[in-house]
Amino acid sequence: MSKNPLYVTKSFLPPVEEYTERIKAIWESGQLTNQGTNLVELEKKLQDHLAVKHLFAVSNGTLALQVAFKALELTGDVITTPFSYVATVSSLAWEGLNPVFVDIKEDDLCIDPAKIEASITPSTSAILATHVYGFPCDVVAIEKIAAKHNLKVIYDAAHAFDVTVNSKSVLAYGDASTLSFHATKIFHSGEGGAIVTPHADVAHKIGYMRNFGHNGPEAFQGIGINAKVSEVHAALGLCVLPHMQTIIAHRQQATQQYDALLSNLPNMRVVKAGIACKHNYAYYPVLFNTEEVLTKAVASLNAASIFPRRYFFPSLETLPYVGHYEVPISRSISSRILCLPLSAEISEAEVSEVAAIIRTALTS
Repeated sequence: MSKNPLYVTKSFLPPVEEYTERIKAIWESGQLTNQGTNLVELEKKLQDHLAVKHLFAVSNGTLALQVAFKALELTGDVITTPFSYVATVSSLAWEGLNPVFVDIKEDDLCIDPAKIEASITPSTSAILATHVYGFPCDVVAIEKIAAKHNLKVIYDAAHAFDVTVNSKSVLAYGDASTLSFHATKIFHSGEGGAIVTPHADVAHKIGYMRNFGHNGPEAFQGIGINAKVSEVHAALGLCVLPHMQTIIAHRQQATQQYDALLSNLPNMRVVKAGIACKHNYAYYPVLFNTEEVLTKAVASLNAASIFPRRYFFPSLETLPYVGHYEVPISRSISSRILCLPLSAEISEAEVSEVAAIIRTALTS
């Protein structure tokens, strides 16, 4: 048995001395929020690190989606995926938009571009696609469809920090991409998120929309919301960012170890990206042939104090506040998918233990 519980992930924490140094400076300045020096620095460093045009930090990934929808002036129906975290869809419904589900591909579990056009109607204003587990959607195919039908494209890139496609950031595609900097993400600020856009006019809107609509201390450009980031969170992000190369390298090493130990197992396959990319190793998803086999593997892991996650489950067309859609691939996949423990600190021994338990569960 594992000496300590092993969870699906573990938040990376930089050396406490690095964080303490920034916290002391915040105490000396007395500024805790309202576009402080740490936040300004974080936004600039993230923009440079990711090589994107316009980046705005916000207080979480859900508000990132909601502000993006407002800035792009979406209306009516938005085509989206049923295989994502609930926030992808709940944010649409919260903003009075109608999620229209299109099924996913069986290889990388991202939305299937071949099925999008059949769902486009005069009421459709946008496509909202998720880079599932950081595996990029077929961005070229999606943007061809969007251009043909004059639709906006938003990517839920909560998992896609540092992912590149065609030698550029996956965040460079679409009219906007949103990031989550929640503590479970490979880059995080405890809580937080960001919106990326290539458009200057959209960037202008996001700039005031995230701050109550302020366009100066005594002027209001338009409607806004409170999506500001505190100095305390920005400081943590600034302490995590320099470690990204080490974080991703360790996750890559653990992923390669899993690959070697879990290859050629019956009743299970490892999910990989469907298009060529530089991946970030955000998650390690495996797909079982049946839910019964998954349940058996999870029970064996839990007995050893190892806690993977059924992520994403359930399929989002089952939510009580959305319409009825037939998406059999998503429904089936969601019942059989499991993300195994992966972090910047997971040891070779822990990966070996997880793999051995799964191998025994599948072959006994």
